[in-house]
Amino acid sequence: MHLYESTWKKVDSLSRDTPILIPIAALEQHGHHMPVFTDSLLLGEVIRRAQEKLAGRVLFTPLMWLGNSEHHLDFPGTMTANPRLYLDLLKDMVENFLFHGFRRIVLVNGHGGNIVPSQQALFEVRQKYRDRNDLLLVASTYWLLGGKPHEVNKDIQQQQVGHACELETSMMLRIRPDLVVGDVKKLETIPFGSGPAPAYRAWITKDRSEIGHIGSPQFATAEKGETCFQVFSNDVVSLMERIIAWDGKTWDM
Repeated sequence: MHLYESTWKKVDSLSRDTPILIPIAALEQHGHHMPVFTDSLLLGEVIRRAQEKLAGRVLFTPLMWLGNSEHHLDFPGTMTANPRLYLDLLKDMVENFLFHGFRRIVLVNGHGGNIVPSQQALFEVRQKYRDRNDLLLVASTYWLLGGKPHEVNKDIQQQQVGHACELETSMMLRIRPDLVVGDVKKLETIPFGSGPAPAYRAWITKDRSEIGHIGSPQFATAEKGETCFQVFSNDVVSLMERIIAWDGKTWDM
């Protein structure tokens, strides 16, 4: 079910155990070869495929394209909310549905910079409603749900999602090849690096990449992109089926 197609009476008629899925993405630079709307386009396709398999069981909100992208601001075309504003925006979207009685709310994320804010936003909402024991508030990122495209398609070289990398470029070649600029085979690998791992170092994108991409886009193909979409959309479906099946009480799902 799409929220944007529904009347308020239709929404009001839903069971309050109906999961609400809120897709969150970004508008930011993706190197020399990819459009600034990449994250939103890719997440939109993942969600479209998942919705086909979950039709009638989950309420899907419109995709939130504005994300936490301050680390990309050195590159023109990037749009971002400041981190605190973004946190509050996510909290407000979740609390809109809590106000109307819904109890199972899932953020499905398609941008690395949104991972920490989405988790923090739900953490803060949960503290606010700490007297409730019926809430299921879940933050997820579609490429971190367990699927491993490189194990399905052995031609895929990257084992993790980077930025405008082999995987993201392949996915764009699958759905919007007209938006991929130039000959990606001429691009070079920008290594992920390890930094001070396992410690965390605060960074902006230019600390790691002067041209904007991180990873190996030169290995991208539309076939690999189809593999990624199949794996990642199936992961979202599996997550939502667990949300649907939750007994409303237990910690494990």
